Amino acid sequence: MLKKVKPYVVPLVFIILSGSGFVCIKVGLEYSSSMVFLELRYIVAFVILLLIAFIFKMKFPKNLNDIFHISIAGILSSGLFSIGSFNSIDYGLLPAFFSLIISLQPIVVSFFAMKFLDENVSKRAWVGLILGFIGVALVLGLDGEINKNQLIAVLLAILGLIGRSFGSLYQKKYCSNMNLVTGGVIQTFASAIIVLPLLYFEDIRVDYTSEFIIALVYMSVVVSIGVMSLLYYMIRHKEVSKVSSLFYLLPVSSSIIAYFVLNKDLELNVFVGIVIVLIAMNLINKKEQVQAIVNKG
Repeated sequence: MLKKVKPYVVPLVFIILSGSGFVCIKVGLEYSSSMVFLELRYIVAFVILLLIAFIFKMKFPKNLNDIFHISIAGILSSGLFSIGSFNSIDYGLLPAFFSLIISLQPIVVSFFAMKFLDENVSKRAWVGLILGFIGVALVLGLDGEINKNQLIAVLLAILGLIGRSFGSLYQKKYCSNMNLVTGGVIQTFASAIIVLPLLYFEDIRVDYTSEFIIALVYMSVVVSIGVMSLLYYMIRHKEVSKVSSLFYLLPVSSSIIAYFVLNKDLELNVFVGIVIVLIAMNLINKKEQVQAIVNKG
């Protein structure tokens, strides 16, 4: 029984922690400008990871080419994604529209995984990918329209989509064997460097309330370290197209967490969407399940 449950533990924890991260972003931005919040998040994560590496005497990669690839993967997966998401929400894009744009990631990644990583995405999986997108739209219950003033926010959300999508592909191709701690040190440092010049373009504000401190610690420790480590672990051990399909479940997780934390109502469309997303996930991962049975036999 334990062997059957174990493969689902990491994805489940990843989904729950990632979904709660969107709630923390919303809370943190009430007390800080977006890039200050993001820069502080990377600095805290960098210091913690560096201390862990120092205490346990972990070796950093000496090859400059390896450091370069690790940095690029981090800038794409974490840096650009976070810059896009933080600013998109800060510019006023409805979280529903933002989540819908980000939920395109499984389709984008699956397409390019076939081109660059020679991964085979079956017709059944493609049906699941499209079905998952429909399910996400139902979960989010889109009932508004994007006005012209929100165009920049939409573009920022697309930037986040591009960053996380290509970051996952880059990580799989060049950094699959990266040490999660020392690699995390390099990636949080690189991401902090990328964010730093963006502080010049915003009105810097930060109010160190208890709510902001909690949101900052959560985003630094749980998301920047925990969630990213889980993501890279799954990318190392699975096809990147299947890992990306988990992002369909993030809006589902966010909606449920928002219900308890932000008192958001859960309407019928949410439950219908959740069922469709679960069916889609089963279709996407069907090949992997069948192969596991064959190997066991």
